[in-house]
Amino acid sequence: MKGKTLTNWLCLSGIASLIFYILHAVVGAMNYPGYDWRSQAVSDLTATNAPSFVVANGLTSIHHLFACLSSVLVCIIIQGKGNKVLRFGIYLFAVMNWVSAIGYTLFPLTDSGYAGTFQDVMHVYVVTGVVVVLSIVSISLIIIGGFKDHKKYQSLAIWEAVTLVFMFIGPIGTSIVPNAYFGIAERFSVYSVAVFNAVLGLYGFVFIDKVEENFKYRKDV
Repeated sequence: MKGKTLTNWLCLSGIASLIFYILHAVVGAMNYPGYDWRSQAVSDLTATNAPSFVVANGLTSIHHLFACLSSVLVCIIIQGKGNKVLRFGIYLFAVMNWVSAIGYTLFPLTDSGYAGTFQDVMHVYVVTGVVVVLSIVSISLIIIGGFKDHKKYQSLAIWEAVTLVFMFIGPIGTSIVPNAYFGIAERFSVYSVAVFNAVLGLYGFVFIDKVEENFKYRKDV
């Protein structure tokens, strides 16, 4: 496409991150005899004693690499565009990706579910707690910023609003559904963020420039 820089093209790594996240879940489950995606968390696939650890951990590492790359590049592209609230939300979302990548790599679960070791405490309470807070704050800021300035980035704000709804469906669902369906409810949360990484990558690739061009055209008219 004309006018696209290498930075724009590399933002498509956000889509690659989603693909590898799905692969880690699908291929990981294929290498985990007896794994039930309806009742078990996605993170069970990367538990250190899981039979799927090597393949699932390898694929999720690539997912994290692409997610971090894409979000950082979007931070670069959004410079001087949108508004401060929107930009700060995107910056925090990139930080969340890095915390997720480093934290979950350093502290994978030691066993399916929760074994209660120091490593499990760090995974479930510390890393996940920080990731959830950063996700909610960054998403909220992007929603607010997206609806500011004549709703310039309204489409991005709507995507984020949908993401936030699905993020909350996850924990609410896991607390009320039977254990046999825990995995289904949990996937609403984890997949919502993975999908938004892909969406944000698409904005970095083409839609941020289009929004700015359309807004400039409306002002000139």
